[in-house]
Amino acid sequence: MKAYELLFFVNPALDPETRLAVMKRIDTTIAEGNGKVDNVDEWGKRKLAYEINGLTEGDYTLINFHADPTQIAELDRVLRITDAVERHMIVRRDDKE
Repeated sequence: MKAYELLFFVNPALDPETRLAVMKRIDTTIAEGNGKVDNVDEWGKRKLAYEINGLTEGDYTLINFHADPTQIAELDRVLRITDAVERHMIVRRDDKE
C-alpha cells in the first residue's frame, strides 16, 4: 500500500452533521478498498486565495491514509459527486511509505 494525503474543503456554513457525513463517506470509501486512515487533521476555516463558487472562505480537512493505488480513482470519483465537497486534492506521499 502507498501513502496518500487528501486535502479538501467544504462550505463553512454547512451544519456539523453534513461535515460528519462527508467524513464518514470518505472513511467508508477508503476502508472498502482495504485502505487505512492514519491521521485526520481539521484545519478549520481559512480564507481562500480567490473566490470559488461564491465562497471566500473554506473549512479545510487534511487526511493522511494508506491505500492501494487502484482505489484512488474510486475515492476521486466519490469526492467529485459529493455536493458538499467544493474542491479536493489527493497526493501520493513518498516520505511516509
